[in-house]
Order: sequence, then structure tokens, then C-alpha cells
Amino acid sequence: MKIHKILAVTVLVLLLVSCGNTSEEGKDLFSIVIKNQKKGYTTSDTVLVLLDNKTNKAIDSVVYALNSKRAASSKKNSEVSLSLASQKLGKRTISATVYSDGNTYSVKNNIILLASKKPKLYTYKVLETYPHDIEAYTQGLEFENDVLYESTGRYKYSSLRKTDIKTGEVLENIALADSYFGEGLTILNDKIYQLTWQEKTGFIYNLSNLKKTGSFVYGKSKEGWGLCNDGTTIFKSDGTEKIWSLNPDNLAEESHIELYTNTSKIPRVNELEWVDGKIYANIYERDAVAIVNPSNGAVEGVIDFSDLKDKVTQHDALNVLNGIAYNGETNILYITGKNWDKLFKVEVVEK
Repeated sequence: MKIHKILAVTVLVLLLVSCGNTSEEGKDLFSIVIKNQKKGYTTSDTVLVLLDNKTNKAIDSVVYALNSKRAASSKKNSEVSLSLASQKLGKRTISATVYSDGNTYSVKNNIILLASKKPKLYTYKVLETYPHDIEAYTQGLEFENDVLYESTGRYKYSSLRKTDIKTGEVLENIALADSYFGEGLTILNDKIYQLTWQEKTGFIYNLSNLKKTGSFVYGKSKEGWGLCNDGTTIFKSDGTEKIWSLNPDNLAEESHIELYTNTSKIPRVNELEWVDGKIYANIYERDAVAIVNPSNGAVEGVIDFSDLKDKVTQHDALNVLNGIAYNGETNILYITGKNWDKLFKVEVVEK
């Protein structure tokens, strides 16, 4: 460890000691007991908690928080109820600040918050088929004024494209530098935003001429995978179960949701598309698209595209479904994949 890091840690420890006991000492004295413990909770549940006072110390009061936001308090050590309403799904942290004999102690416990309902299952009907460049390793797909824009990946082959959907002709092609692996894209306020995979860099282009005007970085999210927007906020996937909300002014990652069904989390979230108030998220290597509540991460539906890949020309470089576009038509999506020679206009129908 570098000297300045050692000094910083030392100062922090001294500050904690001067203000009372540390969190580690708190763990030796107290723990949070969940009276109605279970594998997963929903937003309609309440959690009943109190402290296990391991050494019978005098407790003046306890303040409980859910993910750092105050939720309840008690005098002495009485049981309290914590409402989970309005909470995002995923791992939520219950913390307790214990006040005892002039000292302050902190302890934590975690719970998992699941979707309250099983996702609806959907399938599809192919309405039309269009040609698609078989060399395009599709990463992102989005319409703007009936024109299809596409981001492609792989080192030395990544690009931003403007495409004629009817003919499959690439009208404009902007190549990325060989050191960048292109990922998802989205269009907002006459600007195109394009991610790269592991380079932690995104690019900004003018929609009118595809001229690159700037770049942005991302540090909180793991990698760059998919992008979409709701007209105000940009959403970004990073290959985990997380979808991040980005500030459109500076592209900073401000918060995130985690994708969960009523039983488990959904990892490897990839291409994104905003459709009628929901995020449609392609799950990498699953040939499935999750319909996601953007406020809390609940997977409300799953579209099964498992046999769509069989409808394209089979070849050695053929890869997974990836590419979702929406053009304002109810229940209609445009779907393709990596090195697919076809793009499909499909109707989504409930099973």
C-alpha cells in the first residue's frame, strides 16, 4: 500500500475512534435480527427487525435505514416494521445506528427484493424480412425518422452505420479506431451516443452528418454493453444485472436498477430499447428479451426468440441474437443478430 493511502486509512481510524466505537466493534456487540426472515421479499412486504444485544448493553435508541435512507426508529430495543414499498429490486441493505451510553455503533444486514409477479411470457410472429449485412457484428440498433442506425463491434471492425432498412444498404459507415470494440447506441436531442466494450469510453456524434463531436467516460459501471433513452434519461447496461441511469448533460452514472424476476436476478443484460414506458433488454446468449419496469428493475415479461436464429443463413461466423429497434408501432419490433443476413419485423404476442 502506498504511503498516502496508509496515512489516509490511519486518519480515518483515528476519526472513528474519537467519535465513538467503529462498525467492527458494533458487530461484536449487536446484530440485526429479521423476525420474518425469508429468501426474498417483494415491495408489498414489511420486514420486522430488532437488535440482538449480545452483551446486554444499555440501549438508548436505534435508528434503522434502508439503503442509507432513514426508515424507522425505536426507543430502547423494540421491534420495528420496515416498509419495502417504493424500493428498487435486488440486494437491499438494512442498517442500524445504535445509541448507547454516549457511544454510537453501526451494524448491517442484507435482504433480497424480488419482483412481486411472475413475468408474462410472449412469443412472436414474423411480419416482414429485410436483408442485413452478414458482416455486421450488431451491437446496437435504433430508428430515427424511419432511418435505421446501427453500431457494430469487434476490434478492427467496429463501426457506426446509417442503413436503409428496405434494401440493407449501408448509406454511411463511420469506422472506429482499431483499439475500440463498439457496443450499444442511442439517439437523443439530435446526437448519437455509442458505447465501447472494455475501453470505458463512449462517443458522441451529430445525427445530421455522423461527425464525431466528443466522447465521455464511465467509471461506476463495469463495461459498456447497451444503450437506450426515454427522451430525457439515457439508460446503460454493463453486462451484469444492472441498468444505469445517465445524466444526459454529462453522461455521469447517477443511479441504477437491478433486473429481477419473482425468483432470481437476470444477469448479462445487453442491448436495450425503450418501448412504451418500458426497457426492453436483450439477455446475452439467451435469445430472449426481458420487458423491464424502469423504476425498480422488475422483469414484467419475457419474449422468447429462441428459434429466430434458425431463419437466417447458417455459417461459421453466425452469432447470437442482438439488436432491438422500435419505430412507434404497437407490439412491433425489429430484430436481428450478430452476423445475421436478415433483419425481421415481428409482432410480439402473449403466449
